[in-house]
Amino acid sequence: MAETGQSRFRVSAVQLSGCLLCWSLAAAMVTAAVDAVVHPHARWWGAVWSLPWWLVCGAALAWIVLRVREKAARRPPYGGTQSDWERAA
Repeated sequence: MAETGQSRFRVSAVQLSGCLLCWSLAAAMVTAAVDAVVHPHARWWGAVWSLPWWLVCGAALAWIVLRVREKAARRPPYGGTQSDWERAA
């Protein structure tokens, strides 16, 4: 179920790193497409082309670490409490 209250509107570090991952992957794909189609010969193009790919790697590592920490902090209680998935089944 969706959380209610003010915490619903708060953006977590996991969500921010996920957004950074998505946008940097999109930028990396765009630069790869430009490189494949246009073949730019500018000296600075090598740095511009590879920068989003490095950012994808860093953002993916950050997202993984933050998501694991988030999952570890939200351990389900042991006992008779059923999760939403168990109740739906």
